[in-house]
Amino acid sequence: MSRITVENVTRRYGGTKAVDGVSLDIADGEFLVLLGPSGCGKSTLLRAIAGLLAPSEGRILVDGRDVTDIPARGRDLAMVFQSYALYPHLTVARNIGFPLRARRVRRAEIRQRVTEVAEILDLSALLDRRPRELSGGQRQRVALGRALVRDPGAFLMDEPLSNLDAQLRTATRTEITELHRRLGRTFIYVTHDQVEAMTMATSVAVLNKGRLEQIGSPTDVYDQPASAFVAAFLGSPPMNLLDAELALRDGQLHAVAPGVNVALGIETTTAGTAAGRAIQLGIRPEHLVATTATAVVADSTGAGHAGLRGTIRTVENLGSEEIAHCVLGTAEVRVRARRPAGFTAGDAITLDVRPEHTHLFDRDSGRRLAWQPDEDQAGSIPSARVPVTT
Repeated sequence: MSRITVENVTRRYGGTKAVDGVSLDIADGEFLVLLGPSGCGKSTLLRAIAGLLAPSEGRILVDGRDVTDIPARGRDLAMVFQSYALYPHLTVARNIGFPLRARRVRRAEIRQRVTEVAEILDLSALLDRRPRELSGGQRQRVALGRALVRDPGAFLMDEPLSNLDAQLRTATRTEITELHRRLGRTFIYVTHDQVEAMTMATSVAVLNKGRLEQIGSPTDVYDQPASAFVAAFLGSPPMNLLDAELALRDGQLHAVAPGVNVALGIETTTAGTAAGRAIQLGIRPEHLVATTATAVVADSTGAGHAGLRGTIRTVENLGSEEIAHCVLGTAEVRVRARRPAGFTAGDAITLDVRPEHTHLFDRDSGRRLAWQPDEDQAGSIPSARVPVTT
């Protein structure tokens, strides 16, 4: 296995920073997913780790050894590309065994290792076929087998499922997760698909414009996003983000805006520097609950639920769930509920959310905000550190 450390790596193309000062510590046996939109630098970072690109600044270490200037062949890392990159004139067996033949491994050993890998990937019946005779999922498994046969310290995968249809992606995603569990090797996996990240990873690193926004477990990144970008990128539908201001009402801080009066569950005698601060209020669609109340509703603990009032614009039927798109003033929120939820386009709607399910972000920087009472009880809400790590 391999522990991979990325220290302040930057990669420039002219005046553009494709990767901007990224640092990661990837433990032995970890399944790290590099997640982000197209152009965020995730594939560039993966290629720098693999040795296919030289970083403009920073270092890359494998098991404590500085490999920044060592070519790819000397790093003991196996790469699986987005394209299958199979040799069309070679059989499945010869495609899988090609890296060993290039290293002049004995034929008997090659046959043995190809057979073992084929059994792991359920390719034993296909060893005599050529790539044109295989389905997309089978070709992807052959590409995985070619990496696996080398017995590397770590596997690097650059969007390996993007060429597959939805059903094959689900099946192959499960196979890769099971393969990681069986091998216990380090996996670094690049994708823009949040479902792949949430279901496969032990850790998720979210990148945006070349910079690391947040790294943590899938649960931490989803439940405690470090920025409005992370909050909006993860989730389907994504987190609702509403421009609002902080106000002190009935001894509690509220987020207020047209159609919005949200109790945040923060009790204070004075709002201090927080009152009037411009924020973004974040609420996951699944945490909004339709109610007949017209104002803030108190729960059994005395804490208030949030009141949001608006009109249902459209309703999406997803089979087991419905998603209502609701207009609140000049903003729009999405509500996800089990079907039948009783949503009807054109109806007025009032929504509640528990205070613990609210998230606050600075409107200018986009960073997560946290309440920290001062000694004089006035209180303040400073921005979170950048990046937030676990």
